[in-house]
Amino acid sequence: MTTIQNLSRRGFLQGTAGLTLGLALPGVSLAAKTGAAASFEPTPFLRIGADNTVTVISKHLEMGQGTYTGLATIVAEELDAAWAQVKVEGAPADAKRYNNLFFGGAQGTGGSTAMANSWGQMRQTGATARAMLVSAAAKRWKVPAAEITVAEGVLHHAASGRKATFGELAEAASLEAVPTSVTLKDPKDFRLIGKRAPRKDSAAKTDGSAQFTQDLHLPGMLVAVVAHPPRFGGKVKAFDASKAKAVKGVVDVVAVPAGVAVLARDTWSARKGRDALTVEWDDSAAFKLGSDEILARYRELAAQPGLVARSEGDTAGAFAGAAKVVSASYDFPYLAHAAMEPMNCVVQRTDDGLEVWNGEQFQTVDQATLAAMFGLPPEKVKIHMLYAGGSFGRRACTQSDYLREAASIVKASGTRAPVKLVWMREDDMKAGYYRPLFHHRIEAALDADGSIRAWRHRLVGQSIIAGSAFEPVMVKNGIDAVSVEGAANLPYAIPNLQVELHTPTDIKVPVLWWRSVGSTHTAYSTETFLDRLAAEAGQDPVAMRLKLLGKHPRHAAVLKLAADKAGWGTPLAAGKPGERRGRGVAVHESFHSFVAQVAEVTVAADGSVKVDRIVSAVDCGLAINPDNVRAQVEGSVGFALSAALHGEITLKDGVVEQGNFGDYAPIRINEMPKVEVHIVQSAENPTGIGEPGVPPVAPAVANAIAAATGKWLTRLPFQAAALKA
Repeated sequence: MTTIQNLSRRGFLQGTAGLTLGLALPGVSLAAKTGAAASFEPTPFLRIGADNTVTVISKHLEMGQGTYTGLATIVAEELDAAWAQVKVEGAPADAKRYNNLFFGGAQGTGGSTAMANSWGQMRQTGATARAMLVSAAAKRWKVPAAEITVAEGVLHHAASGRKATFGELAEAASLEAVPTSVTLKDPKDFRLIGKRAPRKDSAAKTDGSAQFTQDLHLPGMLVAVVAHPPRFGGKVKAFDASKAKAVKGVVDVVAVPAGVAVLARDTWSARKGRDALTVEWDDSAAFKLGSDEILARYRELAAQPGLVARSEGDTAGAFAGAAKVVSASYDFPYLAHAAMEPMNCVVQRTDDGLEVWNGEQFQTVDQATLAAMFGLPPEKVKIHMLYAGGSFGRRACTQSDYLREAASIVKASGTRAPVKLVWMREDDMKAGYYRPLFHHRIEAALDADGSIRAWRHRLVGQSIIAGSAFEPVMVKNGIDAVSVEGAANLPYAIPNLQVELHTPTDIKVPVLWWRSVGSTHTAYSTETFLDRLAAEAGQDPVAMRLKLLGKHPRHAAVLKLAADKAGWGTPLAAGKPGERRGRGVAVHESFHSFVAQVAEVTVAADGSVKVDRIVSAVDCGLAINPDNVRAQVEGSVGFALSAALHGEITLKDGVVEQGNFGDYAPIRINEMPKVEVHIVQSAENPTGIGEPGVPPVAPAVANAIAAATGKWLTRLPFQAAALKA
């Protein structure tokens, strides 16, 4: 068992309905309330009602990744609650109480941090509430607290036969002194953590009661659809709204910084009105380059030294004395997030501020942005966090783009009615904030025996962080940390290593983090290039990696596990006549989790690729809900394969060419491989799992393709023409 001291001051809210408990955060000033229910204002993560309901308050967005279930599991474990009595609510926007401990003073969900930053906080919450309930029961029954047991939401005193539910003791518990320290369970006594438990959001999402932004209907609500300029940086020169206003249901048409907004009584009328607009665009300051032109610039930059992100040894000298130099260049396209629920939100002006409803991922940034627009203190922007139908990073926009757009419509129209901004799929696909387009160049110097003497890696791509509130922290000496993650922290033992970055500032395509961020491209280039070097040296790819991972046992452990479960080294069954089959491997660390994947592929004579099987080994620390870990990795495989096989946003003369799933296709069910997930048993604290399953997929598949065909793919998505027999 572990005894843990309080993080700082903590308190409880008293009331006849039950007990609300929270833990205060270091460095946060807690003001005392006055009045009939005087108390500290805590960070309330838990509410136990007189009706025996245990409500966990989640500071993190549930966007399909299982956050609500994970947080509830941690609290219920230490509380000894019955799983059936636990429910979860989204927390309001309030960084003083709900900040992400990894984000400093900001509230938000991202970077696969939900479980990792909440682990100790939620355990302490559950254990503290349990101690207060026990204390209340001991006083009521006049028995020693040590004689009281708790199981499935019921407190028992065996000697007297007394028992009481949490709800029956909630009010009395709220009057108890908060303990100065609590004892956490020994992991061997866990009954929920590490076990399978039904997800807390499944039932509501199945019966339709789950509330997504698109489901929200408020009295008098108007729906807004916006005509956006076809090029980034374009502006409205003039527009004619007469035909739009003639559409039944249309209420108003207003110009906003993002374009021209049509407000209507319903979504279809707003869409019809938007499509009836006549707009003349001013493209004088718009971005007008195409993807090929951008890549041409990037290739020129890659031929020149960049800013140094990592430097070890004497790389230049090692190359000068090399027995052989191997090089490769890689091209990665812009990628859209393409979440199932396109961007949307509801904004309403109130008597003293603003009220917002949406799948809220970046509370502090969005709250500050909207407050500045209306001249309000941030606390006057009230945000209700609903479910989100996916995000993959898109709803955590550093510029609060779609929220800003909705608020600008409310401001321009002067309406006091709630306004729901709805983006059609085409709006969502063309509006930007893509995974950046990148070009990589890697060179390796080899000794006569094939060992890697030196490694030089140059990356060229837009910065996600530059110009955002995160720049002072995440850009150091001109290096955007997320651009080089996975490259600058390459784990392999290479004596002379240099990583350089070029960050062009004249490319005005809006970019943003995309599920697993920089590792989406760095894992591909580094892991496929390493396989190429293994082939040059005549070495087994797994054996070569293990030799280079001596100082990284967790990388090595997942690599060994994946290789063993995949039957590495055993021959694959032969394909049909004309088919070529191969097996490939990749291993990568992201968000402090370690994932290795082995892919088995079949390449047809026409070059088409069928991914038959993906075997994944995962070390994400203690797996709170193993079934959810497996689900996240399985989903990561589908997400990553969509990008590797099909995903590409292209520009021509500055205009985005894709608009819907017809030309930006996710993989279909018949393309989905068999996926096996093996979880390393660990006593380490939990780390991220929403993103780390993505990076190794594409390189493992590419390495399998190379094993089958001898062809190294250096451009994504994969091109069948390059693989024809």
